[in-house]
Amino acid sequence: MEEVNLTLTLTGAALVGCGVYLLLERSLTRVLVGLVVLSNGISLLYLVAGGKAGNAPIVGKAEGRLSDALPQALVLTAIVITLGTTAFVVAMAYRSWQLNGHDDVQDDVEDASIRRRADLDESSQGYDLDSADTSERPAEEGTRP
Repeated sequence: MEEVNLTLTLTGAALVGCGVYLLLERSLTRVLVGLVVLSNGISLLYLVAGGKAGNAPIVGKAEGRLSDALPQALVLTAIVITLGTTAFVVAMAYRSWQLNGHDDVQDDVEDASIRRRADLDESSQGYDLDSADTSERPAEEGTRP
């Protein structure tokens, strides 16, 4: 059984934890930093999970333990996805800064209204409890009662 490098594993776990914490903030700048830190932590954990480095997997030329290319391919894919997502978050933060002068994400007015109604146990205006009873409605033509 292979030995796992505990230092790299703990470093990757710490990066993932810090990244998730920063993703939960309201500032898009902190979300951006959290996304980058999280991506680096996940990439590090992929490489740790891939095991020790081996020889290049060239047929007929390699002797001994071969290197697994799958973790490296997953890390490269994660880097590309992180680049695209980072560009999107940068564009959102820049647009928010242009419109509002800050990059904090505000609460949605409708979400606050729904939360208030749920706390008061009210139904919304679009849903009438009396009209929800279908037993008194007349049957439409072509349908069975």
